Amino acid sequence: MVMAFVLIKLGTGEHLSFAKSAKEEIAKIKGVAKVYGVFGRYDLVAHVEASTLEELSRIITDKIRAIAGVSATESLIIGF
Repeated sequence: MVMAFVLIKLGTGEHLSFAKSAKEEIAKIKGVAKVYGVFGRYDLVAHVEASTLEELSRIITDKIRAIAGVSATESLIIGF
């Protein structure tokens, strides 16, 4: 199993309610174990689990980045 923390930036100037709706949409994606709203450089952190690196890549690029308002992601793949 491949696991990663995906750091997610949302568009600038958005309201907190927008961040909450983006968080809810991301949480519905198969493979996303948990999503946290955070303060700092990023707005959300998603814990993602997949069976292969290719599947993890598809979840991030095809599903998470497709959510309205997601402007950037950075992935921290768990190594040990």
